[in-house]
Amino acid sequence: MNQTMHFPGMPGRVADEIRAFDWSGTSIGSPETWPPALLTTLRLVLASGQPMCFWWGKDLLQFHNDAYLPMLAGRETSALGQPFREYWADVWEGVEPFVRRAQAGEGTWMENLPLQILRNGELQDSFWTFSYSPLYDDEGRIAGLLNVVTETTSAVQDRQALQEAYVEAQKHLGERQRHEEELKLLNRELAHRMKNTLAMVQSIISQSLRGATSIPEAAATIGARIQTLAKAQDVLTGMSVTAAEISAIAKTAVAPHVDGEDRIAIDGPQVYLSAQQALGLSLAIHELATNATKYGALSRPEGRVTIQWDKQPDNGFTFNWQESGGPLVTEPTRRGFGSRLTERVVSDLFQGQAGIRFEPTGVAFSLVGKLHNADDLDR
Repeated sequence: MNQTMHFPGMPGRVADEIRAFDWSGTSIGSPETWPPALLTTLRLVLASGQPMCFWWGKDLLQFHNDAYLPMLAGRETSALGQPFREYWADVWEGVEPFVRRAQAGEGTWMENLPLQILRNGELQDSFWTFSYSPLYDDEGRIAGLLNVVTETTSAVQDRQALQEAYVEAQKHLGERQRHEEELKLLNRELAHRMKNTLAMVQSIISQSLRGATSIPEAAATIGARIQTLAKAQDVLTGMSVTAAEISAIAKTAVAPHVDGEDRIAIDGPQVYLSAQQALGLSLAIHELATNATKYGALSRPEGRVTIQWDKQPDNGFTFNWQESGGPLVTEPTRRGFGSRLTERVVSDLFQGQAGIRFEPTGVAFSLVGKLHNADDLDR
C-alpha cells in the first residue's frame, strides 16, 4: 500500500478501518490512485475533534472521523465506503436539497433539522445542525461534499419539554385564577344569600303574625315556613343526586313563598337536569321568588306566578317565569347583584340566553338553552 495511507500522526479507529478496507472494488479505486485532494481532505477530517464526514466520487462514498462514530449508533462498522443515497436512504429525502446545492457549488447551513433516522434497528426522531460544503478535486471540479455536523436531539427535546412545562404551568395558573374568581363569586353569592334569607325570615314572621289568630297558630305557621325555607336552601347549597327532575327543583325553590294553592302554577313535562343546571335554575327561581315576595306579584294576595318549561328537539330547553296581579312594574334604574347573577349563571349553564324583563303587568324571566346530555348528568 502507498505510504500516504499510513496517515502519519493519524491514529484512531477510523484511520485503521480505512487502511484495512478493500477499496479496489469501489468507484474511487485503490488508495494508490487517490488524488492528493482526497488525501488532504481525509487527513483534515481525521485530525478534527468535531464530528465530520464527507462523501467523494460519483457514488458519493462515505468517509468520517472518530468523533462521528456516536452518530452512527448501530451502523459504526458498516458506513465506511458506502454510497450516500443508498446507505442513508432513511434520511435522503430530508437532506437531498442540501446535497444538490453543495454539488452545485453552494455551501449550506441548517439548524435543528428534524430527521427520522434508523438507529439500532428502529426509526427514531432526531435533530441536526450541520453544513454541507462542496469539495474539489485537483482540477478544481466538485468531487464531493463535506458535512460538519452536531446532533441537537437532546437540546431540542429539552427545549420542547421546557416549553411544554411552561404551557402546562400557564394552564395551571389560569385554572387557579379561574378558581379564585369563582370563589370570590361564590363568597359574594353567599353573602347575598344570607341577606336574602334574613329578609325572608323577617317577611315570613311578619306575614304569619298578621294573618294568625293566636300565638300558637303563628308559631306553628312560622316554624313550618322556616323549615320549608331551609329545604330550599339545601337545594341551593348542594345536591345529593346526580340528576334532578325539574318539577322537584321548582316546587322546593318556591315552597317558602307559597301561601295559597293557586298562587304559583307550575307546569311542564318531565325533564332531568344535571346537578349544575339544577342548582343554577334553583338559584334563579329562588331569586325571582324572593323578589316577587318582597316587591312583585307575591307581595299582594291577588298576585299570581306561572312557571312553565318545555323540552325541544336536540336537547333544547325553554323556561318561563311570569308574574301577574302584582304592583305596577317599572324598570329599575339599577340592576341588583341577584338579577345579574341569575341571568349570567343560568345562561352559561344552559349555553343559551336568559333575561329578566320588567313588563308593566309583571316581572318575566325567560331562558332558551340546551340540556346536558345523559353522560353529563353527574356533573
